[in-house]
Amino acid sequence: MAMKISIKHNDQSFTADLAKPIDISLPVSDFTRAWYINPPKFEPVVLGDWIGSVAEGGSVNFRDITFNPHAHCTHTETLGHVTKEIHSINKAITKHWFIAELITVEVEEMEDDKLLTATAIDKAWKNKEVEALIIRTSPNNPKKATTNLSNTNWPFMDAAAAEHLCNVGVKHLLIDQPSVDKEEDGGHMFAHKAFWNIPEAPRTQATITELIFVPDHVKDGMYLLNLQVAPMENDAAPSRPVLFELGS
Repeated sequence: MAMKISIKHNDQSFTADLAKPIDISLPVSDFTRAWYINPPKFEPVVLGDWIGSVAEGGSVNFRDITFNPHAHCTHTETLGHVTKEIHSINKAITKHWFIAELITVEVEEMEDDKLLTATAIDKAWKNKEVEALIIRTSPNNPKKATTNLSNTNWPFMDAAAAEHLCNVGVKHLLIDQPSVDKEEDGGHMFAHKAFWNIPEAPRTQATITELIFVPDHVKDGMYLLNLQVAPMENDAAPSRPVLFELGS
């Protein structure tokens, strides 16, 4: 059943069919991880003789889950990721619908690194007046959705590119890598700080979403983005970004 809505953006009219979602999130599972830590743990609670596992004789499944939002799933984070104060993602996200553009960006080889530069981003980016920018890196190997990405020196954004996105007003940046920064950068976090404009004028409402995956069959272009974030009082939380195609 069609569930179409009408949307206006910069004097243009669009429609979106809410019955046709495109989920670009990766779940907390044994498959996706980074940052050198073990897979998440799913363990039944044990209280005396009672166990929270139907398979083991319990009345219900009642499991503790131990995971890290930065390492084990698609997650959305605030500037609290790199500041002394823990800015809560639960307070930073005050709305969940955004006009977004999905772009595919060719990474540039530089010695042993793969960079996302401002030039490459601008080459792929058509509409500079969106609140959210979704970056699919190319080549788009599906294994990055089901692989331990630790020690892979993944493609990252140079600080000038992140600063450019800040300057043009992108509020929500989504990327298909574990981080916008280099895996081992000595703790500098150049791209994070440039995007959040730290320390000059910190952007407390801006967010970065990492570890998404956008299949090749999803075309570049304009989308309606629904960014749902788990209500956790932490600098980051698991999230589920969902896209809806925009038509005329």
